[in-house]
Amino acid sequence: MTRLGLWGVAAILATRQVVAVLGTPSGQRLTDLETWVGPEGVLHVKGSLYDSTQFTGTPFGGLVLKPLTRAAEQALGWGWTFGTLLLVVALGLVAARALPQPVSRRTSLLAAPVAISLLMLSLPVRNTLWLGQTSIIPVLLVLLGCFAARGQRDSGVCVGLAAALQPALLLFAPLLWFTGRRRAAVATGATFAVCTVLAWAALPHDSYTYWIHHIAGTGLGGEADALANQSLHGALLRFGLSGPLEIVLFLALGAAVAGVALRRAVRYARDGQLLLAVAITGCAVIAVSPTAWQHQLLWVLLAVVGRVGRRTADRYVWPVVVVLAMALPAKALLPNTPLFLPVRDNAVLLAALAGATLVPFLSRIAPEFARPVPTDYAAPVPSRFRRIPPAAPLRRALTRPNLFLELVAMRLVYFAYQQIRLAAAGGGDGTGGRLRAEHHGHQILAAERFLHLDIEHWANHTVYGIGWLRSFLDFYYESFHFVVPLTVLAVLYVRRPVDYRWARTALGFATAFALIGFWLYPLAPPRLMPGLGIIDTVHGPQDFAKPDYGTLTQLTNQYAAMPSLHFGWALWCGIVIAVVAPRWWLKAFGLIHPLLTVTAIIGTGNHWVLDAVGGAAVVGAGFALTYLLSGPRRRTASGVAAERAHRDQVLHPVSGSR
Repeated sequence: MTRLGLWGVAAILATRQVVAVLGTPSGQRLTDLETWVGPEGVLHVKGSLYDSTQFTGTPFGGLVLKPLTRAAEQALGWGWTFGTLLLVVALGLVAARALPQPVSRRTSLLAAPVAISLLMLSLPVRNTLWLGQTSIIPVLLVLLGCFAARGQRDSGVCVGLAAALQPALLLFAPLLWFTGRRRAAVATGATFAVCTVLAWAALPHDSYTYWIHHIAGTGLGGEADALANQSLHGALLRFGLSGPLEIVLFLALGAAVAGVALRRAVRYARDGQLLLAVAITGCAVIAVSPTAWQHQLLWVLLAVVGRVGRRTADRYVWPVVVVLAMALPAKALLPNTPLFLPVRDNAVLLAALAGATLVPFLSRIAPEFARPVPTDYAAPVPSRFRRIPPAAPLRRALTRPNLFLELVAMRLVYFAYQQIRLAAAGGGDGTGGRLRAEHHGHQILAAERFLHLDIEHWANHTVYGIGWLRSFLDFYYESFHFVVPLTVLAVLYVRRPVDYRWARTALGFATAFALIGFWLYPLAPPRLMPGLGIIDTVHGPQDFAKPDYGTLTQLTNQYAAMPSLHFGWALWCGIVIAVVAPRWWLKAFGLIHPLLTVTAIIGTGNHWVLDAVGGAAVVGAGFALTYLLSGPRRRTASGVAAERAHRDQVLHPVSGSR
C-alpha cells in the first residue's frame, strides 16, 4: 500500500508538471525550444547558431535538433513535454536499480517512486520541462552507460554521446579508466571525437565559433556571473574577480576539485557504490564547467544515495540538505541579508563541491553502513488517558536532535509562515483585502464592546501620553518577539534536550494553527482602522487615504492580527519557563514576559484584546496536540537519567550476578 501511494504521488507530481507547462499560453512556455526550432529559431537561420548566443548546445547538439525544425509547433510542444517526462521516469528507474547494495526489500520496493518524485520536485527538472531543455538526456545517457549497457563498448558509446552534448562530461572517461573499464573509457573518447568531427564537417563555421571563439561554449546563454550559473567560474565572477587572475584561479580550483572528486569516486566505485561514484563525478562536472545552468544540476540530487553519519539521528542530514537545495529557491533556505548572500547565491554549487570533495560517505564495510547507532528513547510516561500517546514514531528521544536539521526546519517553517501571511492578504490589487480586514475589525470591536473589553483607545492614548512608557513599549514590541523564543529554545537544546523536543513541537503546532487563522480571518489591527483615533506609536501616523496601505509589504501581511503570535509566542515562553525552571523566581520572571507583551501590543495599537485571546487559544491547542501525539513531558531530567541507568542495568547486568 505504501508503494502504491508513492506511485500515486509520483503520478500526481508528473501530471501537475505537464498541466503547468501545457496550460501556459504559447510563447511563455518551452521558450528555449522555441528559440531553437521555432519559425524564427536559430536552427532556421543561415548564419551561425551562436550569432545571438541564445543556443548554448554543442554543434553536435544542433545537428541532432535540426530535423525537429520541420515538426508542427503544437505537436512538437506536446511530444517534447511528454518525451521529457518519460526521460525523467527512466532516469528514476535506472537510479533506483543502481542503489548501492545491500538494500532492504522495503528500500528496493519504494526506491523507484521516491526517486521519480524527487526528480519531479527538483528545480532542474521543473526548469527543463518549462524551458524545453535537453539537459536530462546527457545524465540519462551516462547512467545507461554505467548501469544498463551490456558491454564496455556500448557503455563508452553512451557516455561519449553524452559528452558530445555536454563536453564537461568527458570527466567520466577517467572514472571508467581508473575503475578497470578501460575499453569503455577509450570508446567514450572515440565516440566523442567522431561526433565532434561529424558536426565539424556538417557545420564548420558553427564548430569553429563554439570550440575556438567561445572556448567550448563559454559565454553562451545568460551572463556568466548570473546567479543561475552555479559553477566555480560563475562564483568567482560574482565575487568580483575577472581577467587573467580569474581564469588562472578557476583552472587551478577546477583541477583540484576534479582530482579530489575522481579519487573519491574511484574509491567508492571499488567499494561497490558505483551510483555514488557517478554522482560525485557529476558534482565535479558542475563545478568545473564554465557554465552550469540550473537545468544542468541533476547530478547533485543523485548524491543522496551516499550514506553519511554513524547515528540514526544524523543519517538524514545530507539527503535533506540536497533535496532542499535542489527543490527550493535559495531565499527559502537562508535569510535575505548581506551576511548570507555568498552562501545563498552559491547554494547548489556549495552542495556540489561538498558532494565532490568533502562529505564523508560511509564505506560498505563500515559497521554503521546498514545499521547506524540507534536513537535512545524514553519509556512512555503514564498519562491520565489510556491511549496516549497513540503515535509510536513520536516517542520521546533522550538525545538532542541534530542541530543542523533543527535550524533548517526553523528556517523553512518561518519562510512558510512569511509566505502564508503574505498570501493571506488577498484582494488582488489590495483594496478587497483591506475592506475585508476592516470589516472583520468592526466585528471584533463590536464583540469587545458587548464584552466590555474595548480598552484599546484608552490604553493607546495613555501610553502615547507617557513618553518613557511609549518608548519602552515600542522597543519591547519590536525587539523581544523573536529574541526571547529563540533564547528559550537555545537554552533548552543545550541544557534540557528532552524538554526541547516537547516545547519545540508545541510551538510549531501553535504557529500552524495561527497561520490558519491568518488565512481564514484577515483582520485589520486597531492602528489600521480609520475613524477610531488609534495612534500607531511604532510606525508613526498613517495616511488612510492610500487605498493600498497596509495590505502587502516586502516583509509581512499587516492584516494578520488574529490570532496574535506576538502574545502567543510570549505566552509559550512563559509557560515553558514556568514549567521547566528550577527556581520559583525564574518561573515568576518567565510569566512577566507575556504580561509585558500583551501590554505592548495593545498600548501601541497593534492588536485587539481578542487577538491576545486568540493567541492564547492557539498556544493551548499546540500544547494539547503535542500531548495527544507524544504523551506528557518528562517530569525531570534526573528521572530520565534514572530510567536510562535502570534500563542499562537490565540489558547489561553485572558479570557474575544472578
